[in-house]
Amino acid sequence: MSEVKVNKISPRTNCGTVTLGDSGDTFTIPSGATITNSGTASGFGATGETSWDTTVKTTGTFTATSGVGYFLNTTGGTITVNLPAGAAGSSVALADYAGTWNDNNVTVTPNGSEKIGGGDGGGSVDLNTEGQSVTFVYVDGTQGWVNVIDSTSNVRSNPYIVATGGCITTSGNDKIHTFLSPGTFTVSCTGPCAANNLVSYMVVAGGGGGGGDYGAGAGAGGFRETKSPVTPYTASPLCGYATPANRITVTATGYPIVIGGGGNKGTRDTSGTCGSNSSGLGITSTGGGKGGMQVPGTPASDNGYPGGSGGGSRYGPSCVGNGNTPPVTPPQGNNGGAGFQGGPPLGGHGGGGGGGAGAVGATVPPGDSSASGAGGNGVTTEISASPVARGGGGGGAGGGGTHGQCYTPGPGGTGGGGAGAADSGAGVGGAGTVNTGGGGGGGNLWTPTSCGGNGGSGVVIIRYKYQ
Repeated sequence: MSEVKVNKISPRTNCGTVTLGDSGDTFTIPSGATITNSGTASGFGATGETSWDTTVKTTGTFTATSGVGYFLNTTGGTITVNLPAGAAGSSVALADYAGTWNDNNVTVTPNGSEKIGGGDGGGSVDLNTEGQSVTFVYVDGTQGWVNVIDSTSNVRSNPYIVATGGCITTSGNDKIHTFLSPGTFTVSCTGPCAANNLVSYMVVAGGGGGGGDYGAGAGAGGFRETKSPVTPYTASPLCGYATPANRITVTATGYPIVIGGGGNKGTRDTSGTCGSNSSGLGITSTGGGKGGMQVPGTPASDNGYPGGSGGGSRYGPSCVGNGNTPPVTPPQGNNGGAGFQGGPPLGGHGGGGGGGAGAVGATVPPGDSSASGAGGNGVTTEISASPVARGGGGGGAGGGGTHGQCYTPGPGGTGGGGAGAADSGAGVGGAGTVNTGGGGGGGNLWTPTSCGGNGGSGVVIIRYKYQ
């Protein structure tokens, strides 16, 4: 076998053409060899083929070169691509770099009066499909540039969270998981961008049970919320994002969700109970404190109990239940209010209001046996896609006098707090609204039918960007 070693082959005359071999010859390129084309290739059966330019194009306008493919990133705005003058076999390819053509489109404009797909001469087309890639080949003056390859499969790793659990709804680009009962928030996939894995959440515990005989309102269940910057909604005043410990970045795992039940109502002879804790994503909200009441022979029953929000007391400011117990930042609730036990000749026992997520329970003014305390108001958030108030404290029972006076009971706080009972009829306090963490209202009259209201159960809501 003969071997010729040269650095350059040039034509013998100035004809500009070099012929290698004869018709039917075979040229073999050995393994590992590289052929670099710095000019124009033709006659290789590659009409319409493209070489890709990996320098990503962003916003603005540019003129494409025939035989070149471009990656276009429209994250920052639209892009206009001017096609080169068409010649049979010319090609231009375009691909959606960041999966954002559905947000900011790409406009393709032909040269002069040339056509795209047989349309009007000089008419532009818009590419607005997420993940799209196209290849245009110039055919002739009738059809002009024809799209020969159009991919809309958007083959790319998911940049967002994929999860199941609870009742799932959507709001804009956000997905919302609402848990009204225990379950599991199961994350099967997270995105490559850490910011998209930071979730918004609200965890509300069960409200306490209202006091029974001459009872005080119960405290609301603890309310905790943190809003991720990537989920655009109006959070409550208790949003805890400023405290880094409250920020939850999820991973691909299952997160048990616990929904706290409302506390049991107090009866004529039996004190009620505090609400139960709710938890999710490692965040725990404490159940609301029960309201104070009269249990014969049990002086401590007069006291309001501590919790997410504290229960009101039957009387005495030193006996109110403390909210935000145990303490977290921002506070998950407020203190209960104090009641007042009147003396002769009219008597009267107005119960204090239970604390709410947004305000303390109202205290009965000293010496006013005709009054009762309103439950502390809850707070409003749009995490569930519409404004909803939760975490209202229960109202205290109206103070019944020895001469049968009928005093006004305390209203429940906004956000599910139950109203206190009037000092007439059965003397039954209102129940806290389910899945709001509302505290139960205080009951009145020492009769077999008198009782407070049950606390409302809690709720957990998780929200994140999914597209």
